[in-house]
Amino acid sequence: MPLLLRRPLSPSLLSSFFLLRRRPMSSKSISPDPINPSTTRIGWIGTGVMGRSMCGHLIKAGYSVTVFNRTISKAQTLLDMGANLADSPNSLASQSDVVFSIVGYPSDVRRVLLDPNSGALSGLSPGGVLVDMTTSEPSLAEEISKAASSVDCFSIDAPVSGGDLGAKNGKLSIFAGGDEATVKRLDPLFSLMGKVNFMGTSGKGQFAKLANQITIASTMLGLVEGIVYAHKAGLDVRKFLEAISTGAAGSKSIDLYGERILKRDFDPGFYVNHFVKDLGICLNECQRMGLALPGLALAQQLYLSLKAHGEGDLGTQALILALERLNNVSVQSVVA
Repeated sequence: MPLLLRRPLSPSLLSSFFLLRRRPMSSKSISPDPINPSTTRIGWIGTGVMGRSMCGHLIKAGYSVTVFNRTISKAQTLLDMGANLADSPNSLASQSDVVFSIVGYPSDVRRVLLDPNSGALSGLSPGGVLVDMTTSEPSLAEEISKAASSVDCFSIDAPVSGGDLGAKNGKLSIFAGGDEATVKRLDPLFSLMGKVNFMGTSGKGQFAKLANQITIASTMLGLVEGIVYAHKAGLDVRKFLEAISTGAAGSKSIDLYGERILKRDFDPGFYVNHFVKDLGICLNECQRMGLALPGLALAQQLYLSLKAHGEGDLGTQALILALERLNNVSVQSVVA
């Protein structure tokens, strides 16, 4: 039998009921459309060494992509592939559902995403998503997330590791922080660039990437010290690297940079200048946490010495130059 009300609803309760029914739902309470090339518009800010390849994978997958870069010539490859060009992050975001950024420094991130006039967030429609893939400050990631939430948008911090080869081959490690459901929704895009690892709430992606950089810094220092030692001991350095690559000393750094170092190929897969920035952020976070990481501090000093010698635009494998100068040796002299 149907349930009958013993007493009629009062006019005030009826009024409240219908007002509630008419109240529009927040965009965050509405299930967003699935990500796919036919309906999802992509914006991409930053088309440097990494960003150019990462964005290229999205274009090849059939997504409609709009790009912005301060130096237009660096975006030309993507424009030739069919991307559209925007004259500001704001304009780009107004044409996009998901906006990716991968720029140089935290100040750049703040400018392209949060500037009240030209920033991407000011042009993004409710329900839109910002994905910052720059290695930046965890506190800034949290600030961006709060700003996005205040206008019914989403923000994910998703810095990456893997260098230029990882970007070209779609094999990057992606460290994601933010709303887990949003990260899962973006997986069709992330999977074109590499493997996404959900690390926790906003800022946790940045913390994971900073820990990654600390690990890389010490690994790279060990690699170049081993090379200098092997050279000084009279070993064939190439045979030495081949011998250790399959043992306990094997590492991604050897795979990515061992041969480059021997060939004196210092083209940037990742700039020394940007690595100095990353390690500086790490040290600032260590000070805040009360942590002493002497390996990190030493690595940062050695990379700073490269910058002081005008070598900041070389790749991180150029660390060998600092060790050669310290020891007055040149591994180049025995490289065929």
